[in-house]
Amino acid sequence: MSFDVQKVRADFPILDQKVYGKSYIYFDSAATALRPVQVLSAVEKIYKEFNGNPHRGAHYMSNQTTVAYEAVRDKVASLINTPKREEIIFTKGTTESINLVAYSFGEAFVNEGDEIIVSEMEHHANIVPWQMLAQRKKAILKVLPITDKGELIIDELDSLISKKTKLLAINLVSNVLGTVNPVKEIIEIAHKSNVPVLIDAAQGIQHTIVDVQDLDCDFLVFSGHKLYGPTGVGCLYGKEKWLNDMPPFLGGGEMIEQVSFSGTTFNELPYKFEAGTPNFTEVIGLGAAIDYVNEIGLENIANYEHELLVYATEKMKTIEGIRFIGEAKNKASVISFLVGNIHPYDMGMFLDKMGFAVRTGHHCAQPLIDRLKIPGTVRLSFAFYNTKEEIDLFIEAIKKVITMF
Repeated sequence: MSFDVQKVRADFPILDQKVYGKSYIYFDSAATALRPVQVLSAVEKIYKEFNGNPHRGAHYMSNQTTVAYEAVRDKVASLINTPKREEIIFTKGTTESINLVAYSFGEAFVNEGDEIIVSEMEHHANIVPWQMLAQRKKAILKVLPITDKGELIIDELDSLISKKTKLLAINLVSNVLGTVNPVKEIIEIAHKSNVPVLIDAAQGIQHTIVDVQDLDCDFLVFSGHKLYGPTGVGCLYGKEKWLNDMPPFLGGGEMIEQVSFSGTTFNELPYKFEAGTPNFTEVIGLGAAIDYVNEIGLENIANYEHELLVYATEKMKTIEGIRFIGEAKNKASVISFLVGNIHPYDMGMFLDKMGFAVRTGHHCAQPLIDRLKIPGTVRLSFAFYNTKEEIDLFIEAIKKVITMF
């Protein structure tokens, strides 16, 4: 299938608006992606046609919602290639998914003196929950370091793993560096010592094919809004053997089997971890986003975004004083950079006035920024609705900002 970027752009009406009287160029998809009309229409349809609480009613609207809601579970299972739909838990997003594992897995399997391993390039969402677990259980958090180019030092993993290691949590793609980590190799190393692995795929699920059977990961998490779906929804994949032995994260409706004042028994998977009225509108919107991405093809998306990454990187090398933050051999479509002594916030502010949406700061990865000894970065992140023409305009804008300093 040939990739038609103009046809894709027609599905994103937000790109037609003007910002400060200029065409809107959106280079912040790593923070949150834009939504196509197909997703917007799916969400609107829920409220207009069958707004009913799934699993909880005998009436028509509730039944319609239940069917649509549960169909998305199958779509997610297919997307990440797990044959067991009960291994898919709907959450509010990556952050809640990681907190769910940190709490529930931690309650079941982590004790005083045990160890959890994370990497030096993790988002705060894959650091803080483990710190909280370590504090609660008097466990120890260990850190896998990176090179100056932004690649994990895999050779040090064996020495970090011990008989006390209970879990390793690592990202598939760094939201700051764009580094695509060799997670399959990491999982193989960890599993030799019977250490389960959680993969934070928030920055990878939208850019590449993710196959949990091939990876053999124990947990995998991602957010809907980075996959062109609604905000406030995400997924946790967990191997059935772990999920069965983990206690519920939240208590309430739906996650129960029987309730009495003398005690409660819990529902089967996946409902054991889905307490209360779910974000069914957002879940169904996520299903529409998955349909949309599948129609275009993740391989087509990956190839086109890589083309943009290479094009932008080569063009930006011509900018005097530029410094790339993250130069791994294997990268997703993220470029973090600094120019001379210009503070990233100042650069971002001027670019905003020129109609460019970029991210500046520490990107919720302060330990990484501290490791690199920088104040932060300017980050542009591409999606398949971006163009080379937008990149050319961006290069010219950076050069204009430089002249102001």
